[in-house]
Parts: sequence; structure tokens; C-alpha cells
Amino acid sequence: MRILIVHNILWAHYKSSVFQAIQQLADQQPNVMVNVLQIARNERSRASLETINDPSVPTYSYNYELLFDRFLEDVSLRERTNALLRRASAFKPDVITLTGYYDPAQIFLLLWARTKGIRVILQNESTATDHQRGGWKERIKQWIFSQCSGFFCFGSQSADYLIQLGVQPDKILLRKSAVDNNALRVAYERALSSRIKEQQVLALRPNNFVFVGRLIGYKNLPLLLSAFAEAQKQSPLADEWGIILLGDGVEKNSLIEQINTLALTDSVHILPGRPWFEVPDVLAMSNVLVLPSSSEPWGLVVNEAMACGLPVIVSDRCGCAPDLVHEGKNGFVFTYDQPDQLTQLMLRFIDGDVDVAEMSFWAQKLIAPYAPDVVAQEMLNGYKYILTK
Repeated sequence: MRILIVHNILWAHYKSSVFQAIQQLADQQPNVMVNVLQIARNERSRASLETINDPSVPTYSYNYELLFDRFLEDVSLRERTNALLRRASAFKPDVITLTGYYDPAQIFLLLWARTKGIRVILQNESTATDHQRGGWKERIKQWIFSQCSGFFCFGSQSADYLIQLGVQPDKILLRKSAVDNNALRVAYERALSSRIKEQQVLALRPNNFVFVGRLIGYKNLPLLLSAFAEAQKQSPLADEWGIILLGDGVEKNSLIEQINTLALTDSVHILPGRPWFEVPDVLAMSNVLVLPSSSEPWGLVVNEAMACGLPVIVSDRCGCAPDLVHEGKNGFVFTYDQPDQLTQLMLRFIDGDVDVAEMSFWAQKLIAPYAPDVVAQEMLNGYKYILTK
């Protein structure tokens, strides 16, 4: 079995951990070969997080080819198409995994594979609610999906979206997404020893809600700040709690204005974005992750936080909510446009009405099935399944 995986960028560490796990499984089995085609080095929007030649960066080992050592936006459609067709033809795969339906170059590769009798599995992150759906775009997707033999989905919501568009349920081969749980947990535990010292250096509160991600509109951060401001008014323990916003983005200045208007300058801190393997340093200064997005296909930061043992508060627009958040066990889900709901959930932590230690235990336990080795095994099972149909 010859498996060819197409992916957009080399920088995506969360995919690299899964690719390494697939490679390790393939190396243990006769007649299984894996190759990953990374189209470009990175995207411009993530350039500041590049860690090239940094010896402290966790590395992953698997067979791959980097087609273009530049930003994805600088690679033309013609270049992408020609390179993918050339390398696929040379590798002679039995099955190809495509990274999504939105790149015309990969659709050309799909059509080429169909003429050669090669099975194609499409990865899907999208859900029915992460964007406004309808019209001719949905009809094009339906046609693309009809050409595929199977699908790897980020979770149950992305699988449900495909089924709504006519995909047979038995073609859904995976409903999970993973990050490097072990690496994150090790970094988190290492950082915990200096939690108090680092909080004092940054003038943080002893307890903190934390958001990790880009400071952009659909992350719904104004609602988070408003909900927290209201929680502060309602609890006598409010002075013990703050918010950390970890990230950069176009909304930063407007968020600073809101922080000033709400008189939250002493309790809310914006820290610049950092590479994924340094995120646990900030999680170690925090108590609860909040992801309030109004649109979010999945929300990998929830995986990261749970791997570190943090309870989570997640909006109902996050794709991961039904799969990862077990109400009252490891966290809570709120309606994305209802700040009062978020306020009440934050108050439960501020006032000590939840058992954080118990929630931490369940966070780590519930994220264990979303580890790279587990996801890789399910993917390999999926490849074998469609090749025997």
C-alpha cells in the first residue's frame, strides 16, 4: 500500500506529529509506504511564528518532500498543480489524501487520480456553522465530495456537515484531530515550577482565564471582556482573577480601548503570540482556557489546554465542543452571543464552585483518545478499508 498525503505547509506542527505517527506505524508493516508532499514552507500570516534553525523546537521524522521553500501565497496555481501531478505520478500511490476542497490544484490532482483508478481521501475541517452556507458553492462541494472514496474529519460536526451534503456515513473514516499531547504536557509541567515567579514578573493575577489565538473578529473577544467585567462586579473574589490574551492581530488596538473603558487594565494582559511549544509556559500561569469564537471549525487550542490539564469554557460555535467538552466534567459550553452565560460560567470558577482538580483529571483523560498515535492508527485503518472495498 502506497500512501501519498498532500498538505499545505511544513510549519503545521500538529499535522507533523500525526504524520510521524503514521510513518512509525507504516515502518512496522511490510509493503506500506508513506510520503507527504508539503506544498510550501509556511503562510505569511504565520511567518512571525516560524522557528527555523531553532534547536529548542521539537522535531518530527517522516518521509516528506517540500515542493516550494517559500510562502504558500507566493506559489502560483500552475506551479502547485504541475508539482503535485509530477510528484504523484512519480510516487505511484494507491491512495491519496488531500488537505481540503478549496485548492484548485488539489482538485486537479483529484481528477487525475480518478482517471488512474487511485482512491482519494479528503480531509475536512469545515462545519455547517463556521461560515454562512448555501448557494452554488455548496453544489460544487457536493460534486467534489462525490468524487472521493473517503473522508478524514476534524470531528463530529465536520462529519455531520458532509453527511448533510450527501456523503454516505460509512465514508467518514475519522472524526478527530490531534496535537502533540506529550510534548505539550512535558513543557507545561516544566513551566509550572516557576508559575508564581512568572506571574509576578508580568504583573498577572494569581488566577487567570486564558485565550490563545489571533486577535481577530470572529474570535469574539469583546464578548469575553464584557463577560469578565460583569463577573468582576458580582464576585467578592474578583481581585484574585484576571485574563491573559495570548496572540496578535488586527483587533489588538480596539481590545486595548475596550480594556481601558471597562477599567480592566490591572486584570487583563495581552501577551504577544509565540510558537506552539512555548504556549504551555502561558498555560502554566493560567487556570481555565476560554475560547469564545463565533466561528471555529475545531479549535486546536482546546486540545492543547486539555493536554495540559486545564478546564475549558468553549462557545457552541467551536467545532470541538460536542466532542471534547463534557459539560461539568472537564468544562462548559455557552451560546456564543450570550455574554450572561459566559459571565455565570466564569463566576463558577472565580467563586470556587467547581472542583478544578477533578476537572483537570478529566481534561487529560478525555483528550487521550485524541493523541497522534491514536489518530494515525485510525487513518491507517481507513486507508486499508477503502482499498478493500
